[in-house]
Amino acid sequence: MKKLLISIALFLFVVGAARSQSVYQPYSYQFYQKLDADVYSTKTRVHSSLKPFFADDSLLRFHYDSLMNYGSGTAGNSSFNKLFNGHLVEVNRANSTFYTDLLPDFNIGRDFSNRKNTYLSSLGLQFGGSVGKKFSYYAAGYINRATFAPYLATYVNQVGIIPGQAYGRYANSAHDVYDWQYITAVASYTPNKYLNISAGRDKTFVGDGYRSVLLSDYASPYPFLKLTANLGNVKYMAMWGYFADPASTSDQFIDRKKWGIFHYLDWNVSNRLSFGFFDSVIWADTDDKGHKRGFDFSYINPVIFLRPVEASNGSPDNALIGFTSKYKLTDGITAYGQFSLDEFEAKNFFSNKGSSRNKFGFQLGLRGANLFKIKGLNYLVETNNVKPYTYSERSSILSYSANSEPLAHPWGANFREFVGLLSYSYKRFDFSGELDYGHYGLDINNQNYGKDIFLSYREPVQEFGNYIGQGLTTNMVYVQGKIAYLLNPKYNLRLELGGIIRNEKNGSTFLDKSSMITFGLRSSFRNIYTDLASYKTH
Repeated sequence: MKKLLISIALFLFVVGAARSQSVYQPYSYQFYQKLDADVYSTKTRVHSSLKPFFADDSLLRFHYDSLMNYGSGTAGNSSFNKLFNGHLVEVNRANSTFYTDLLPDFNIGRDFSNRKNTYLSSLGLQFGGSVGKKFSYYAAGYINRATFAPYLATYVNQVGIIPGQAYGRYANSAHDVYDWQYITAVASYTPNKYLNISAGRDKTFVGDGYRSVLLSDYASPYPFLKLTANLGNVKYMAMWGYFADPASTSDQFIDRKKWGIFHYLDWNVSNRLSFGFFDSVIWADTDDKGHKRGFDFSYINPVIFLRPVEASNGSPDNALIGFTSKYKLTDGITAYGQFSLDEFEAKNFFSNKGSSRNKFGFQLGLRGANLFKIKGLNYLVETNNVKPYTYSERSSILSYSANSEPLAHPWGANFREFVGLLSYSYKRFDFSGELDYGHYGLDINNQNYGKDIFLSYREPVQEFGNYIGQGLTTNMVYVQGKIAYLLNPKYNLRLELGGIIRNEKNGSTFLDKSSMITFGLRSSFRNIYTDLASYKTH
């Protein structure tokens, strides 16, 4: 409730300050990939690597409107059209708009491998609208209760967080039913075509892939203030965030706070080629000795890259730099990549000695639309690799994380991943499939092998000779398929049938198997990740 009041107060403040309209579209991979034919066309220069989008880009608006208004032109009963093509309440006036929807999200399932029934019972409310042509707003909140498959329940019990959402609280004495709330809110002001100012509680994604090794939409929503400048071929973001971090204490229910500043510059060199440059700094609101620092105003300048400032401060904080790139080989094939650098020692970086102080990750991938010239058949294949100890710091509060979860890739560090996604849409039907293989090393014998980003990098298991998969070497295969029938495109209301096969094993320590079928009435555009690796041994 406190978070909801803060979000509403922030919303009202920006409304009072505000006098080209931007339509906010919450990010989810499954919805955004439907725009791939336009976003990754050799005829366009969309800044594709910064999400969520504001769907006021003329290059995307026609396709976006066609998706959101599918079936709205059908003649027939007005009540029928509202149920299947419109918002629950919608008001359009000369200088303002408003809409609101109930968001049912009910799902039942059976894990045959573990002989366990699962369910999700979630009810949400979203509302949004605009005032004039410069200001728009969006908010959504959910109350949730669920029983998870054993591998997800293990994650929640170890981390204390429902993956990517919020604190999980036990709702029964058997400790297998969880309650939580999920809230997002965004207010957006666009004074002119070159600048957007947005604030609220949400997530940001940097990159062209399914995952990101820089900044992803995995961790729970967090309060932020964001400035985005659009200068044609150059798009620039400066964002300040405020994070809870209970994992940085011995008691996971004691919240420590920290701050973050993120810069990202995306440059479209041509219709085919683009480069992006990223940096961030994380610092503690209160240090390990209890000294209050608060917001550091040396990081308030939105237009400089921060590594020189961080170094001039005596390097007390956690800085991360990186870059992105993409090249459109054809209209149907785009190659993309990322590189993140957490720490660098030149004398050991090129010697291949596996230094624990050389912490970095990279991503390479291909994606495209209309595979085999079949309209609506979109694909993505990528690999993500992160060295041991990346994203960790000398103090756990400085780790590259938010609310006990990674800000970048959900698997933390010390892993290698290969993932492929295939999606097809035909009229109101959506088909999707995922194949994911992971190779990683878990910490064992109370030693730090580099996967847990909340452990200090100053206590590695060894200074040299580190490699991906060290520790308890674990392999995972994850296969998922979904078939959905879209009932209402305005809030993604759909009937969805899904299946998951997950096999995670290592030596004789543990073997996790899940073979699941799920069915439900789903809604909303929020991303819910279930393709997770184990956080710790169990």
